[in-house]
Amino acid sequence: MTSVDIIVPCYNEEEVVETFYRVTDGVVASMTGYQFTYIFVDDGSSDATLSKLYGLAKAHPNVRYLSFSRNFGKEAAMYAGLKNSSGDLVIIMDADLQHPPAMIPAMMKGIEEGYDCSAARRTSRQGESRIRSAFSSLFYKISNRMSDVKMPQAAVDFRIMTRQMVDSILELSEVERFSKGIFAWVGYKTKWYPYENVERTLGTTKWSFRGLFKYAVDGITSFSIAPLRLVSGMGFLISCIAFIYIIITLIQTLIFGIDVPGYVTTLCAVLFLGGIIELSIGILGEYIAHIYMEAKDRPIYIIKESNLDHKKGSSQHD
Repeated sequence: MTSVDIIVPCYNEEEVVETFYRVTDGVVASMTGYQFTYIFVDDGSSDATLSKLYGLAKAHPNVRYLSFSRNFGKEAAMYAGLKNSSGDLVIIMDADLQHPPAMIPAMMKGIEEGYDCSAARRTSRQGESRIRSAFSSLFYKISNRMSDVKMPQAAVDFRIMTRQMVDSILELSEVERFSKGIFAWVGYKTKWYPYENVERTLGTTKWSFRGLFKYAVDGITSFSIAPLRLVSGMGFLISCIAFIYIIITLIQTLIFGIDVPGYVTTLCAVLFLGGIIELSIGILGEYIAHIYMEAKDRPIYIIKESNLDHKKGSSQHD
């Protein structure tokens, strides 16, 4: 019997968490040769999500839960689930049913074929705004061009992984996590399963455009130093242009005499160089911020309560 842990990050999912369990368990209950355990990770929800998890755990012996002391974010919730899993296989999926549970049997066949990971990717973004879809597509293009770690377009967190792959992921314990990049960085053979985007029918999305933008910036700066090299390249190019301009100005002055520079030209040059300097400082600041967060060595999460073998207040370091 192969043990399988299903990790489900939850943040204010009181409307859907019970439905998620009913629908998912209805799918996996018919799969022979596997024993499924659910690990719900309550990411500091402010609604009745935790109360719903109490009820599920009381009614179903295969339900486990972890509850954070506050909201640490989905990345921390996924890491906590992986850290506290013990199954031969591990599934990560969202509680909002936008990751179709009906795909699990087909994805499990990929593992049976010898793949280390079966992962889902969307073939469309139906139901999302055009701006959000365009921004997502642009992110993958920029990230893959700048980094040696290639992430498939429209990849999602929904995946089944072997214990070996999970253990490799847990070795990367950085605080500023970007799991899509980490999944790609550790390697292993992955079989991709395309699916049509499923619109959320219960609850509301927790991602704002601002949050997605920050997530994208973190993703690029976590796996690429190309922006730093871009800053160096811009500095070198501007220095060359400035040197050439100085030579031209000296020649014009010696031949035609001193000419008073135009106000518009001077203003444009100052604004352009000021913008380049601010951009450069901002890029450097992003990398320094990553160093700062890692140097403090704070725990990725703090568990307030759980029906696993944990003490209150336990964390990543325990």
